[in-house]
Amino acid sequence: MPTITTIRKGALKASVSSMGAQIMSLRLDGGEYLWQGDERFWPRRAPILFPIVGCLRDGFAKSAAGEVRLGRHGLARNHEHRIVERTEDSVTFQLDSTPETMRAYPYAFRLNMTYAVDGERMLQRFTVTNTGDETMPFTLGGHPAFNVPAPGADGEAFDDYELRFARPWTATSPTLDAGGLCDFDRPLSVLEDADSLPLSHELFDTYLTLTLQDVPGRTVTLLGTKGGHGVKLDFDDFPYLGVWSAPGAPFVAIKPWRGVATCRDEPDILEEKRGMESLGRGEKASYEFSVSPF
Repeated sequence: MPTITTIRKGALKASVSSMGAQIMSLRLDGGEYLWQGDERFWPRRAPILFPIVGCLRDGFAKSAAGEVRLGRHGLARNHEHRIVERTEDSVTFQLDSTPETMRAYPYAFRLNMTYAVDGERMLQRFTVTNTGDETMPFTLGGHPAFNVPAPGADGEAFDDYELRFARPWTATSPTLDAGGLCDFDRPLSVLEDADSLPLSHELFDTYLTLTLQDVPGRTVTLLGTKGGHGVKLDFDDFPYLGVWSAPGAPFVAIKPWRGVATCRDEPDILEEKRGMESLGRGEKASYEFSVSPF
């Protein structure tokens, strides 16, 4: 059975499930900022994405180590992770490859997920280690979804929120086909010399998922324009930012990514996909982002 671990410091408290090492709650002064899951819209809350982001074409790719067969966002979110370190304000989970994972993704790996709170922000760190002999291709990302309206925002609606950026910029997003594949050759305009993007359900009806690249300062704020509450994400280690909401749902997922779904012009070879990285035998890499509710 999954276990829930709670960490806290000051007025900030986070709870994480051992199933998928997924954040289940993020509270500031008792107010819940994290989407709490609802089958009518989307049952998850903040899954971790590894060793792919998004979809492979028909769930399949080739690699130097053999065939890869992975569903959307990979396998880590569907496995139990064990705690390897715990303090009052931090916890580290670990997932090691197994014969089962290697049938889907033929690489030996160790994934450590560390969560820490400092009273004002929650840090989420991915550490990936290649524990096998083959050079290992992978990418990863986060998928936290936040309540809209935010806590303490009486009388606000979804349309009263915006994404606020560090400076005005011009942004496009690749189109997505019915299979979830990206087309960067047919981009959709998102922003034109602006520092904010108003949210609406119609926006996500049009774009399905926004995939933004090179966000200024690699920071974004989900802000209620009436009540002034929301969350700020800082994601220096992540070149892409996904933004998504389910039809009519009272949440927005803001997703720091190091890669994207398979692109229409790519071959079905894992190593050749946009945003793929590689680790040699025994090599390790870490990436982190933070969430600051207010």
